[in-house]
Amino acid sequence: MTVARLPLVPLADFPAQLREAVRRGVETRMLSSTVPVQVWAHRPQAALAWLALLDQFHSHGVLDGRLRELVRLRIASITQCQACQLARKSDRVDAQDLEALNCQQIGSAHFSPAERAALAYAELFAADAHAIGEGHFTALAEHFSTAESVELQMFCALMLAGGRMTLVQQAYQEVSP
Repeated sequence: MTVARLPLVPLADFPAQLREAVRRGVETRMLSSTVPVQVWAHRPQAALAWLALLDQFHSHGVLDGRLRELVRLRIASITQCQACQLARKSDRVDAQDLEALNCQQIGSAHFSPAERAALAYAELFAADAHAIGEGHFTALAEHFSTAESVELQMFCALMLAGGRMTLVQQAYQEVSP
């Protein structure tokens, strides 16, 4: 069993506002585990800000939930964050989608043209940001409004940062076989 590298704050010791944000996050499936937040809770106001940003994308985003979940899972495979890879935030992503993502078939006809453009962008954002060029922005513009493209970029940044942070903190629970 993996143990977090930093002490976990017991949920009962959370300030009321953070405890409520975590409850809502678990209820809406924005959070699949409380363990990362139990590390972040050493900085309750920063944890609240992080959760508020997550909630903004999860509950009030302009991007489709399926697309966000595909992008999140693609970035999770790059960051190798176990918590991120195991979590499921949308029922609209099925076993066939996961297989295509796991086999790195993001360019296949399995995904819509908009999904392919977003996944290609997300992959480069997480793995080789210097390779992103005008062609990628042109491809995004064919499928997304400027607001949607900006949200995609912000969401990629948050997923990349969150995945890396959770990975290095080992702030996740392993699932028993």
